Amino acid sequence: MKKLLLLGGSAQQIIAIETAKRMGYETILCDYLPDNPGQYYADRFYQVSTTDKQAVLDIARKANIDGIVAYASDPAAPTAAYVAEQLGLPGSPYESVEILCNKDRFRKFLSEHGFCTPKAKGYTDIDEACSDIKNGYFTMPVIVKPVDSSGSKGVGRIDDCAEAVDKLIYAMSFSREKRIIVEEYVEMFGYQIAGDGLSVDGQLVFRYFANDHFNPKCVNPFVPISASFPYNMPAEVQDKVHDEIQRLITLLGMKTTTYNFDLRIDKDYNVYLMEIAPRDGGNYIPQIIRYATGVDLVECSIKAAVGETIDTANFGKPEGYWAYFAVHSLQDGVLDRIVIAEDVEKNNIVENHIIKKPGDEIHAFTGANTTLGILLMKFESMEKMLYMMDHSDEWIQVVLK
Repeated sequence: MKKLLLLGGSAQQIIAIETAKRMGYETILCDYLPDNPGQYYADRFYQVSTTDKQAVLDIARKANIDGIVAYASDPAAPTAAYVAEQLGLPGSPYESVEILCNKDRFRKFLSEHGFCTPKAKGYTDIDEACSDIKNGYFTMPVIVKPVDSSGSKGVGRIDDCAEAVDKLIYAMSFSREKRIIVEEYVEMFGYQIAGDGLSVDGQLVFRYFANDHFNPKCVNPFVPISASFPYNMPAEVQDKVHDEIQRLITLLGMKTTTYNFDLRIDKDYNVYLMEIAPRDGGNYIPQIIRYATGVDLVECSIKAAVGETIDTANFGKPEGYWAYFAVHSLQDGVLDRIVIAEDVEKNNIVENHIIKKPGDEIHAFTGANTTLGILLMKFESMEKMLYMMDHSDEWIQVVLK
C-alpha cells in the first residue's frame, strides 16, 4: 500500500483524507492543532506544524512516503514542495511554489515578467510602510496584506493616512514571517474571478472560473462569502485569462499541480493575477466543481502527488449553476440559531457543512477561519444565482443570543 502524507486536518481537509483512503492509500496526517478532526480519519497522525519543513521532512523520511499533499492550504504548500524535492517525489519546483505563496515575491516576479500587476512593496518595518504611504509613494487607496497568510486573514484597505498604522499593525499580526505587503488597489470590472485549475506536465489542461461575492457589511469586506460558477464573462475573456495563467505556469516551470485562482480584469480586459495558489481551493470549491463538471480535483491532486497518470480525456463540460456560500456573522456573540428560508433549503442547498451549533461562541467574519460553515448550492439560472449570492440577507439570517 502506497503512503500519502497530508498536511492539515481541518474539517474542510477531511475530504482529501477520505479520498486518499478510497483510492487505496495509507494516510499519514500532520497538523499542529491537537483537536483537529482529521486525525480521526487518517491512519496515522503526528502533531507537527505543517509549516515546519524539517520536522515534516523527518516524518516523511521515517514513513517512507510515496507522495505529499497540502490540500487547500497556502501555508503548507511550500512545505509539501520542499519535502517532495528533497525526497525526489513528484511535485513542482520548491522555488516556484515559494514565489506563488509569498505575496511580495509574487508581485515582484509578475512585474519583472511584464504582467499587469499593481505597484507593491514588502515591509518588515511598520514605520517605513507608514512613511511611504504618507509621503505619496503609492497612489491611494492601497491594500495591505500579510505576505504569508491565506483565507484573506489580515487584509485591509487604507483610504486615508490616518488609518494606516492600525491596519498595518493588524495585517502584521497575521504574518508568521512578520512581513506585510502594501499594494495599490486594482479597480475591477465585473466580479473578481475565483476558481480552480489543473496543469499536467506544465500545461493548463483544466480551469473553471467563478464569480467572487463579498458582503460590504462585514468587518473585513475583502473576504469572499461565495464563489458562484460559471464566471459570467464571455469565452474570449476567459481564454485571455487562461493564457495569462499559462504564461505564468510556463515561466515558473510548474509541473502537474492543482491551483486556486484570485484574479481581476479591468474595463479594458487587462488581466491581473492577484493570487495563484498552488493547491486546491478551500470552502469546498473542488466539490462544487465536481458537481458542475464531473472533474474530481481532489483525486487529481492526490494522483499528482504520487505521480499517477491523470486521464483528462473524460473531463466533462460544465453544466448548471453552482456556488458555495460561507455562512457568516457580522458580529461577535453566542449563536442562537441560523434561519434559512424554507424554499432555499428545499430547492438550492445540496450539501450543508455548517459546523457551529446553538450556544457556540462565534466571531464576526474576518477570514476563512471565522466562517460558521459552508453551504453547497445549485440554481436554475445565472441571474438567480448571482442575485442570491449578492443578497444573502434575504434568505439566511444568523441570530445571536
